[in-house]
Amino acid sequence: MPELLFYFYQTIFNTTNKDTVMKKSILAVFLTALLATSAQAESSSPDTLSKILKTKEIKVCSPGDYKPFSFDNNGKFEGIDNDLIDKLAASLDAKVTIVKTTWKTLMDDFTAGKCDIGVGGISITLARQQKALFSEPYFTNGKTPLVRCEDVDKYQTVEQINRPEVRIVANPGGSNENYARTVLTKANLTMNPENLTIFQQIIDKKADVFVTEAAEAIVKSHEHKGVLCGVNPDKPLKPVQNGWIVPNGDFRFKEYVDQFFHLERQSGELDAIINKWLPRD
Repeated sequence: MPELLFYFYQTIFNTTNKDTVMKKSILAVFLTALLATSAQAESSSPDTLSKILKTKEIKVCSPGDYKPFSFDNNGKFEGIDNDLIDKLAASLDAKVTIVKTTWKTLMDDFTAGKCDIGVGGISITLARQQKALFSEPYFTNGKTPLVRCEDVDKYQTVEQINRPEVRIVANPGGSNENYARTVLTKANLTMNPENLTIFQQIIDKKADVFVTEAAEAIVKSHEHKGVLCGVNPDKPLKPVQNGWIVPNGDFRFKEYVDQFFHLERQSGELDAIINKWLPRD
C-alpha cells in the first residue's frame, strides 16, 4: 500500500500542466494523509512473534480444567495442548509461562493482553473470533452427552434430552453453557461453578446429562468405567473443532502457529501426542 501511494505521489508531481496545480495540491495532501495513516497502522499492529523471540518467554492462557487437552495437576499443567505448546516454545527458544484463567474470563483475559496465546481445548466459535484470531484446527471434536451408563439409551438425541423433566448441568462461560442455553432450551438447566466437580453431579444423580465435548466424554468414561458413559462420541450432536487463540490482527504469528501445526501433523507427532492423552479403549 505505501509503495503504491508513493508511485502515485511521484506521478502527480511529475505533471507539468499548469491547469493541474490545484488538483496536485489537493491530491498531495490526501496522499500524504493516507501514507501517514498506513504507516501508523503498520506500527501499531501486534508482533507477538518478535516479542517472544526477544523476551524468550511465551505467556499462555489456559483454564487448566479440561482433560485431555490441559489439566492443572497440582500446579503442573499437562495434556495434549501443554505438550504441543512446549514444542512450540522450543522452536522459539522460549520458556512457557502459564496464565491460569477460567472459561468465563478466558476471552477478557486474552484481549486484555495477559497472554500471547490461548490453549486448552478451546472450541472455535464465531463469538470468540469476533475478539481474536484462531489457529488452524488441530482437533475435531463435538458436543456429546455424558450420562450414567444405565441411561445411555434414554439420551441418544437432542429431542430425548431437550425435555423439562431432564436435568442437565453445565459449567459457565464456555461453549457447553452456550449449547445448553441455545439448543437444550426446554431441559432443566443447573449451572455448576466450574468444570472439575461437574461429573460428580451426574454420578450422585443430582443431574442426568452433561453435554460436553467428545474428547472429554471419552476421558471421563475411561476414568469412571461402568459409571459414566459418553453417548456416541464418534457421532457427536454438533461437530466442533479446537484451535489456539492468537492476538487479533497478528497474522504473522498466526501463520507461524499454523505452520507449526502443519509440520506436527505431517511428521505424525500431532497424532502421537493426541493418542498419548486420549484413551481409546
